[in-house]
Amino acid sequence: MNRGTVYGSAPPRLHPRNVRDRHFSTVGFGRRGLDPQEVRHFLHRVALELASLHQDVARLNEENIRIKRALRDWQSAQAQRRQS
Repeated sequence: MNRGTVYGSAPPRLHPRNVRDRHFSTVGFGRRGLDPQEVRHFLHRVALELASLHQDVARLNEENIRIKRALRDWQSAQAQRRQS
């Protein structure tokens, strides 16, 4: 699921294939390696995405606990009705 806006102001969510297939341009004359600024930008984006995913997981875990608690309460109430 992508969480970009209609107007495309936010980049689409990263998928593992985006990380695996990512290629960085090489630096120009007299230098070797990758453009450090481009690498930093990509790593920043990966970090933001991971932070978002961690928040989603935490929120879903809390919701799961809440739903399980509600189900247990409902089951207890149903069991008490049957015994009455």
